[in-house]
Amino acid sequence: MTEWKECRLGDLITLEYGKSLQGYHDCQGVYPVYGTNGKIGYANSFLSPIPSIIIGRKGAYRGVHFSRVPFSVIDTAFYVKPKTTDIDLVFLYNFLLTQDINAMDSGSAIPSTDRYEIYEIGLALPSLPEQHAIASVLSSLDDKIDLLHRQNKTLEAMAETLFRQWFVEEAEVSYEKQIFLGDLIETVSITHTFPKPGIIFLNTSDIYLGDVLNTHYESVKNLPGQAKKSIKKDDILFSEIRPANGRYAYIDFEASDYVVSTKLMVLRSKGILSQAFVYFYLTNKKTTEWLQTLAEARSGTFPQITFDQLRDLEIKAPSDELLHAASRLCDGWLNKIKSNHAQIRILEKMRDTLLPKLMNGEVKCLNH
Repeated sequence: MTEWKECRLGDLITLEYGKSLQGYHDCQGVYPVYGTNGKIGYANSFLSPIPSIIIGRKGAYRGVHFSRVPFSVIDTAFYVKPKTTDIDLVFLYNFLLTQDINAMDSGSAIPSTDRYEIYEIGLALPSLPEQHAIASVLSSLDDKIDLLHRQNKTLEAMAETLFRQWFVEEAEVSYEKQIFLGDLIETVSITHTFPKPGIIFLNTSDIYLGDVLNTHYESVKNLPGQAKKSIKKDDILFSEIRPANGRYAYIDFEASDYVVSTKLMVLRSKGILSQAFVYFYLTNKKTTEWLQTLAEARSGTFPQITFDQLRDLEIKAPSDELLHAASRLCDGWLNKIKSNHAQIRILEKMRDTLLPKLMNGEVKCLNH
């Protein structure tokens, strides 16, 4: 291994501020938009013309993210501009994952990070070929994880097609079988007892299109007032606020270490049809668009729905047989999604084990 050079981040990069941006939740643009917790939407323009790193600036959890395509950033985050060609940005991204950005707090009322603190972080920098080799190893794991995520999106698209064709486009008033969503699920609100000092808090921004984005523990003492509800495996989380924004998730893991916001509905199966059927029906585009219409008709600070409105959603089908056939199909798809999620967690654990050892030279990479 070549000698590693001691550097200061401020000698290698600048951190640029994101910009105030409107409409990214609903935009069909091609450029991803990032905030402090990761990807939050799309835009028709970009701030960074090159793939680069995004670092959260404001909020209780300030994440580190990487975009492989040009992207935009809102004003709760920084993005990285390299000052030299001697740094591999993928290598630097992985180095930053080993740093506790959240411990860097400016002391303001809203937790935030001063970019000059980040500039003072020191790192041992290997030669550029060795940076490339380390980045390649970690990127190969990221690529496998990304492939599994994309497989899951394909399965979700199949479910979307099934519900659109069987229960929306071809639904008839004369269909014999009519069932309400409230017949299939109930809303659960059980206050978490916090038996441990650390907990993972999920707010509405911490779930998106089926995925749980936050896995970081924080002290129970620092939790906001809305961190109250306990959850368990096979629950569905669905945001009361702006239902068309995709803030929902299926909990396919043991969740005793999680607490969720009071703004998230916790939906639990009554066992009549599979929870997979309920999940795919509830997250179908036509369903979320209708719920958004109901939310916007309600007076209040935000467009918001209630469980009563979910409960009254009507599902029409020609027969019990078709309903149960759809339920079985959904079960198969969701089981495959769960299996992929399990593989993702294994790969992420492997990556998390390798990461610090590669960054400090304990595990060596052959130059490509």
